[in-house]
Amino acid sequence: MSTLYLVDDHLLFRDALAMMLTHAGHRVVGVSTDPTQAMADLRDLVPDVLLLDLGLGMRSGFELLADLHRRNLATRTVVMTMSGHPQHVAEALRLGAMAYVLKGSPSTELLAAIESVARGDRHYVGEVADLAVQALATRDEPAAMASLSARERQVVTLVVRGLSSSRIGEVLHLSPKTVDSYRSRLMGKLGVADVTALVRLALRVGLIDIDEP
Repeated sequence: MSTLYLVDDHLLFRDALAMMLTHAGHRVVGVSTDPTQAMADLRDLVPDVLLLDLGLGMRSGFELLADLHRRNLATRTVVMTMSGHPQHVAEALRLGAMAYVLKGSPSTELLAAIESVARGDRHYVGEVADLAVQALATRDEPAAMASLSARERQVVTLVVRGLSSSRIGEVLHLSPKTVDSYRSRLMGKLGVADVTALVRLALRVGLIDIDEP
């Protein structure tokens, strides 16, 4: 069976999931709610499979996916999330996720995804397979959005959620001045003049959902 690492900020769900996976014969070698801590653990532990939620409070699972993609670690990723947004599926695929499972799917579906990914196969079935086709057929993400670094994606996600530079600095452990520099640079990359335009772009490409808090 496989060694697994779980990243999810819903602690009861995560703990129940760990118990189910252990009962199924897998070995859970670590858990986290934070992409930065998870990346450090993944470099040390190099588990077979990462189970990753995309919504992590003020952070995003896409940050960790982008970092993994850049570092080219051997760990393979199963995205496990509530989001059925086609652009989220497309972005997860672009960043190297090998399976995308919606929360609420039967446990047998998740176990099948883990087994497929552990042996190097992709796993997209049912509704998610349809979403992947739809996303890849209609995707209109600007090339500039795809060029953003992991840190720039962190900043843009928090900016469009309405956080001030001071608050973003607290979340990402940066100075407000550094956050302002990131903000100016990424807005230039994306060709937007103000935060309103940035929010519209983020909604259009699926970086955030309109019903996110």
